[in-house]
Amino acid sequence: MKVASYNIHKCRGADRSVRPDRIVEVIGEIGADVIALQEVDRRFGQKGGLLDPDAISRQTGMQLLMQSDAPHRHGWRGNALLVRGEPQAYRRSRLKLPGLEPRGAIVAEMDLGEGEFRIIAAHLGLFRLSRVDQAGALLAAFMDLPPMPTVLLGDFNEWRRRRRSSLDVLEPTFGAAPSILSFPARRPIFALDRILGWPSSLIDDLAVHDTPLARQASDHLPLVATANMELANLQTPLAA
Repeated sequence: MKVASYNIHKCRGADRSVRPDRIVEVIGEIGADVIALQEVDRRFGQKGGLLDPDAISRQTGMQLLMQSDAPHRHGWRGNALLVRGEPQAYRRSRLKLPGLEPRGAIVAEMDLGEGEFRIIAAHLGLFRLSRVDQAGALLAAFMDLPPMPTVLLGDFNEWRRRRRSSLDVLEPTFGAAPSILSFPARRPIFALDRILGWPSSLIDDLAVHDTPLARQASDHLPLVATANMELANLQTPLAA
């Protein structure tokens, strides 16, 4: 199963133009089964969603799983999910994250035909102390949930490594966060985006989706990986 994380930067590209059509084209290029999106809503006014769910479905075969209760918005604190096809099962919840900025995460459990798995998708804050608290909150939420193959992903806004990293608290459970350069898209020098998994065998083939269009469409390159569901299910005592 191919998973991805993509901060679409409110559809504003390297040329400063707001072009949702380019984002949809990049989503089609990625060809993932699940994509966690960040910054899917406008920042001001009614904060409406920027994407066209019908265009996404028509051009990519994916559907937008909207997280907001407001019909004109797509995300929860900017976070939304795309999935290929219709999930056989789907449950979601939302998590407020601590910090000076309004940040949040979405937790979704679903089955796309290869067994149930969980997605925890988040966009962490700009301040390191906030990120420390937010990473702790994500870990606490995961530990309170029944055991299930889990993909933790998103724009974590952290470029520091190991003990200097605000993500250090996640390492004993999810392993070390690989540093794959994804920002800024035109010439990446920071590893702000992450895809982690539990159990340790879940995530493989981690890479950026680097194409000419992806470098134009947003200020982040998408991060992609393979989720090895069969291996994970062999190692995970799934709850009944």
